[in-house]
Formats: sequence, C-alpha cells, structure tokens
Amino acid sequence: MLVIIFFKQQKRRLLYLILIISFCLSCKNEKKEVLITNKSVSKISNDIPIYNFNELEPLLYTKTNKTYVINFWAMWCAPCVKELPYIQQYANKNPNVEIILVSLDFPEDIETKLKPFLKQKNITSKVILLDDPDSNSWIDKIDPNWSGAIPFTIIFNNKKRGFFEHTFSSLEDLENTITETLKL
Repeated sequence: MLVIIFFKQQKRRLLYLILIISFCLSCKNEKKEVLITNKSVSKISNDIPIYNFNELEPLLYTKTNKTYVINFWAMWCAPCVKELPYIQQYANKNPNVEIILVSLDFPEDIETKLKPFLKQKNITSKVILLDDPDSNSWIDKIDPNWSGAIPFTIIFNNKKRGFFEHTFSSLEDLENTITETLKL
C-alpha cells in the first residue's frame, strides 16, 4: 500500500514538473524591470486559497455587469512578473473591478515563496492558487484557443468577454484593453 501511495505522489510531482517546464518554455525571456511608483500598500492577504479547476470555474463567469480581470501567472514567469505591477495599479485605481490573480505555483511554496514574493512586489490583489495537474483539460475549458502560455488574462462582465495571451506593457495598455473589451 505504501508503494502505491509513493508512486501516486511521484506521478503527481512529475505532472507538476511537466506543467512547469511547458509554462517556462512558453514564457518569453524578458529582462526589463518595472518600478512600482505607488508605495502606499494595504495589507497583503494572509489567505491564499488553493482551488482545483472545478472550484475555480465559477469565478470565471458572472451574471452582473461588474468587471472582472482574471490573470493566470506564476512567480517563475518573467513576463507575468513584469505585468503584475500594472494589474495592481489598475486594481488600486479601480476598486469596483474584481481582480483575481490565479497563481500556478506549487501549494507547498505558499508560505516560503509566494507570500514573501507578493509582499516584496506590493501585490495586494486577491490571489488564488490553482492546483489542478490536468491542465490539458482545464485550459481548453477556459478558452480553446489558449495555448497554455502565461500570462493569460480574461476580462469580462455579463455581456462581454475577452481572452489575452500576452503581457500588458503598461498600465495604459491594460486600461485600454479593458475599455475596448467591454465597449458595447
């Protein structure tokens, strides 16, 4: 019985490794640094819930006209890290917009790596960790055109929805994309 449990754990670790490698290969290797100009930061959330895709999926839809920005990212993805300050700046300027950062990092890294990273980068938006190794299944459920590369952002309300598989280059770029996506 212990042997079966051991092999199941090894299989899960192998799936995570394959997922990380595929995401790393899909991320562009950009070296630009972004300076955060707004140093007034509210409290970093101590709660980072861990969801599987079935738990996350309801958050990807709304029946209201409220604007949602869902960003799939990871600490090891340079383009993801580059755009996080723009997303946080947007969240600070638009408290009526629901921002959810879906981390694809490892659950065991929440306390030792993810929370310190968020604190260092002054990221106070809501963070959820997606722990579902069947990425081939859930990526297609989110958007059949999504290659699986991150960063990946969904912008939506009850009338409009847009999918973006690229890095936002500035706050203005993000603002313009949100405005254009939700334009009636």
